[in-house]
Amino acid sequence: MRFVLIHGAASRPWHWHPVTAELRSRGHEVIPVDLPCDNPSAGLPQYVDTVVDAVPEGEDVVLVAHSLGGFTGTLVCERLPVREFVLVAGMVPAPGERIAEWWGNTGYVWVDEEVDAFFHDLPPEFADEARRQLRTQSAGPMNDPCAFETWPTVPTRAVIARDDLLFPAEFLRRVTRERLGFAPHEIPGAHFPMLGQPDAVVDYLLNGEGAGHG
Repeated sequence: MRFVLIHGAASRPWHWHPVTAELRSRGHEVIPVDLPCDNPSAGLPQYVDTVVDAVPEGEDVVLVAHSLGGFTGTLVCERLPVREFVLVAGMVPAPGERIAEWWGNTGYVWVDEEVDAFFHDLPPEFADEARRQLRTQSAGPMNDPCAFETWPTVPTRAVIARDDLLFPAEFLRRVTRERLGFAPHEIPGAHFPMLGQPDAVVDYLLNGEGAGHG
């Protein structure tokens, strides 16, 4: 299978690297896309174009989006032959919603800034490297509407991490149910389960239960 991986805010393809390596070791093609998240002139349409341009024509893809990547991935589904869309701790957009609006619309409560909401489950040296790999997330896409009218007509799955401090399980469980009409699957890990629990992520991608929507 051909997997296309979309990272979240302030991230890089590096943050997918354990999952990328494991999928490739099992014989799959993997395309981890590098979004222009530190380019202030790049908005949501440019994020979508970046993903589309990174994927060769021909084969259907399994599109996997982490966190903020859910906004990009939803629109990519209208541009690529997507056989399945998988959200990993993903932000689920409503039709026409802006990223800047999502927080208030979903009733999100911000976490304590003193808490390591990203990498608290990683060994210290690995967590330090994961932080070094982060970059500035520009405001470029934040006020662009997620321009779709109905959810993409592709099979969709969602998985959340039980120890996520940024998007607590109770919160993201509710949002997923409200917006997609089904309960997400759950795996161990924090907000970046592809770093802390890569085997669980890979097993879910390859062996997870069938789509809940689409």
